[in-house]
Amino acid sequence: MSRVAKSPIELPSGVDIQQQGNLVTVKGPKGQLEYHLHDAIKVEREGKVLHVKLVGEISATSGSKNLLKGSMIALSGTTRAIIKNHVMGVSKGYERKLLMVGVGYRAAMQGTKLNITAGFSHPVQYDVPKGISIETPSQTEIIIKGADKQLVGQVAANIRAIRSPEPYKGKGIRYSDEKIILKETKKK
Repeated sequence: MSRVAKSPIELPSGVDIQQQGNLVTVKGPKGQLEYHLHDAIKVEREGKVLHVKLVGEISATSGSKNLLKGSMIALSGTTRAIIKNHVMGVSKGYERKLLMVGVGYRAAMQGTKLNITAGFSHPVQYDVPKGISIETPSQTEIIIKGADKQLVGQVAANIRAIRSPEPYKGKGIRYSDEKIILKETKKK
């Protein structure tokens, strides 16, 4: 067993987990998320605590058995981390904040689209995926919220990729906690 998989997952109040075959469904006040388990991994529930475990022995030839067993041990830790993220997501939710730096750079929500002006000859429209909410408290701030940690991070990365920060003046879209190391300009 992986060290990560050995630690139990505690369920907060208001979060319910149901398992049907290999499908694990996590429900909470912020929404519902699903995860498909691998055949070699099982999730056991004891009251308000979950345990992720490997199922039985791994059948393979002797040469590839150690490699296969190692990958299943790693997969058990990954599965535990994903289920823990789902539990935290449906109870508290995840949030990512982006800042826009540059003259004339701004963002505004228009229905289900994020309208971004980032120094191009045209505004860029980003379609917000289902399960994600985006707020723009000011013209230069974008706050992305959702229950799925992976989806929140991916949406933030996609928006940042529209105009990544450049290394000379630092203009562009960046994470709020990101530090940009500026390069020195060429001297005559």
